[in-house]
Amino acid sequence: MKKILVCKSQKELISSAADQFISLGRTAIDDRGQFTVALSGGNTPRPLYELLIGPKGNSLDWTKVHFYWGDDRCVPPDHPDSNFNQANQMLLTPLSIEEENIHRVKTELPPDEAARIYQELIYSKFQNSTPRFDLILLGMGSDGHTASLFPGSELVRGNLPEEDRLISANWVPKLDAFRITFTHHLINAAHNVLFMVSGRDKSKALKSVLEGPQNPTLYPSQLIVPDNGNLYWYVDQEAAEGLSEDI
Repeated sequence: MKKILVCKSQKELISSAADQFISLGRTAIDDRGQFTVALSGGNTPRPLYELLIGPKGNSLDWTKVHFYWGDDRCVPPDHPDSNFNQANQMLLTPLSIEEENIHRVKTELPPDEAARIYQELIYSKFQNSTPRFDLILLGMGSDGHTASLFPGSELVRGNLPEEDRLISANWVPKLDAFRITFTHHLINAAHNVLFMVSGRDKSKALKSVLEGPQNPTLYPSQLIVPDNGNLYWYVDQEAAEGLSEDI
């Protein structure tokens, strides 16, 4: 199922996303005994974390939530640019999440080694079956990238070996850096994928991703098409201003 929710403001978007996060979490805990979620980086998740640590999050049993990261930068875990560090400060520490429920990328290691170890960790946590996260949170950049699947990068072009890999050290020329990222194969295996897209600077890319011709090398967010799961697009009016009225 694909659902696009256009919200009046970023505040409404974040509130709706928080409600969905909690609802999916409670359902997963009821059905499977735990809630496995992969967090995203960037600025959009910050207000989401603020809501989740408040009264809205009290209905979720946080002791049964396991946290992963859809991508991260190759910096130490306490670095200001670390996606883990952001979530740790704003969400995990305030909620007193136990260390055994936090599964970060070892970004202090060489990129290829960090990717290999993270893939092994995920396979072990999902008992070597096809890993299916209950929820993967994603953002989208103004260039159409998501996670660290950037336009024109080798991973997006399919030039890397083992195209069915789950985790990759993806070299991003525009950043002159490696990023550790979920591949679209792993993202598309999830039970639920939720994009949060806010701001007028995203409107052109969003229209191209949702309504334009398929060109995932240019707009990698088009790669995200869950195999047997739900895809949610939560966008604010500024990001959605170029979309067709009947979408």
